[in-house]
Amino acid sequence: MALPLSFEFFPPKTPEGAAKLRAARQRLYAARPQFCSVTYGAGGSTQEGTLATVAEILAEGLDAAAHFSCIGATRERVRAQLAELQRMGVKRLVALRGDLPSGYGLGGEFTYARDLVAFIRAEFGAAFHIEVAAYPEMHPQARSPQADLQAFAEKVRAGADGAITQYFFNTDAYFRFVDDAYALGVEVPIVPGIMPITNATQLMRFSDACGAEIPRWIRLRLQGYGDDVASIRAFGLDVVTDLCDQLRTAGVPGLHFYTMNQAEPTLAILQRLGLLPA
Repeated sequence: MALPLSFEFFPPKTPEGAAKLRAARQRLYAARPQFCSVTYGAGGSTQEGTLATVAEILAEGLDAAAHFSCIGATRERVRAQLAELQRMGVKRLVALRGDLPSGYGLGGEFTYARDLVAFIRAEFGAAFHIEVAAYPEMHPQARSPQADLQAFAEKVRAGADGAITQYFFNTDAYFRFVDDAYALGVEVPIVPGIMPITNATQLMRFSDACGAEIPRWIRLRLQGYGDDVASIRAFGLDVVTDLCDQLRTAGVPGLHFYTMNQAEPTLAILQRLGLLPA
């Protein structure tokens, strides 16, 4: 059986960005993804763009998973938004606590993602397939790895069907997280998130913000290439292809690619892995 693949996009901010994303999606569909997910800005700031992109993916004949965050939201608003997604034909959600836009207090009727998952299940039953986030190297705001694992297990117990991890470059971190989660009784698939390496500065900024570790040897090699974009991409392709190969060999339940709305970096990895249908 083919390894299930999925791709993540973010809502474009301009008509040019939307046209580029459409073209990138058409190329990526050659890999026959199981679904594509669309992110959601802090406090729902990109909600309109998220819904528009989700609607396009559904119209293109693919399963689309809408990211859905709950921080600062009321139950009434969440109920109405979920009903709208259901009307659109959305059957998958990535349920997240989310980040508030800067300058906002906590507010809202949901404190954690587990509260959102439990609410969706109570209100909508099995209407949605729910994915939650997992952090093999610990959520940046967690008190400890143990507390983070417990929080993850609670999200799953609340009714999640599966999980997608933050990206990582150290397979040991992923395997340890999965083993520890299963030891807590978690039995849902935990799909590794994969970030192609194309831009060293951007990658380091993202990683510092989200708590994903770039191993020292990778960071030093990237820094050593300076502004040599071709060398950064060639090195990144080698590193991430090898990472995916290790994960595939170990029998992971799928691969979820953070595409950054580009087709080429992900397709190059899949081609090397022999995962593009002939």
